[in-house]
Amino acid sequence: MSERRNRPKRPPFPPVLALVSGIFAVSTGAIFVRLASEAPPLVVAAYRVGLASLLLAPIAWWRARHELRRLSARDYVLAVLAGFFLALHFATWVSSLYYTSVASSVVLVNTNPLWVGLLAPFVSKDRITRLMALGIGVSVVGGVIIGMGDLAISGQALFGDFLAILGSICAAFYILLGRNVRRQVSLLAYVMVCYGSAAIILWIIVLVTGQPITGYSPFTYTMFLGMALVPQIIGHSSYNWALEWVSASMVAVGLLGEPIGSTILAYILFGERLTWAKVVGGAFILTGIYLAVRGEEQAAPKTTELLEPTG
Repeated sequence: MSERRNRPKRPPFPPVLALVSGIFAVSTGAIFVRLASEAPPLVVAAYRVGLASLLLAPIAWWRARHELRRLSARDYVLAVLAGFFLALHFATWVSSLYYTSVASSVVLVNTNPLWVGLLAPFVSKDRITRLMALGIGVSVVGGVIIGMGDLAISGQALFGDFLAILGSICAAFYILLGRNVRRQVSLLAYVMVCYGSAAIILWIIVLVTGQPITGYSPFTYTMFLGMALVPQIIGHSSYNWALEWVSASMVAVGLLGEPIGSTILAYILFGERLTWAKVVGGAFILTGIYLAVRGEEQAAPKTTELLEPTG
């Protein structure tokens, strides 16, 4: 039995702050991928979670080794399964960025609230209120509006769009499984098993397929490290921390803030135009996030204190 079975009644700071921090950090993911495009997509994904796991390993050994030894078989299986879907998510989504635009890719990969909302009652047993469902719907509409102004009608772009949608479905399972495990297991223990298993899976695929793992420029290796530190350790870990306190649907809707940040960064760095569709779609996404937050409070009226710090 893990040490986190008797978790604190209230979080040390508002979960919404973790979600906001995660949005800012994860928004840089697509930018790092584009900047590291010298390497094949699977190699990029493998370095991202591989370096993140290596950086977390000594901290996990120091702070969570006793908990890791005492985790139940169920917790290990669910965390490894989450890692499996995280690996598939990165393999498909990172690949999509080589075929379609940043805006199209991040919009489509962030349709996961739709999949999470449909699957949550069966996988994580979270209750979806009408207001949360409305928030999910409004946010997805916002994502569609952003994508409509950017999606290219070509075979290559459509293949990239398809990969991004597959990445979204995999991300939904990753979030839902994480919601189940994080109710029982500390953040550090969970991400060590989850990220570590994702890294092992991706590196096995890279090595078996004979893709080059060395010979890249110093700049590309720096981008690998940046991916591991910012969108992975800071971004994904912020979401995984929040999963202990809020529903999987709330976290999934929070992820819809990523297209806004990624689109702005892509405009600044790559000159991808900021169109009226992206502005209107961004407004829909922010509205959906607000509605989902209110719906989260309705789903757990006795735990609205979770939005307040413990002091």
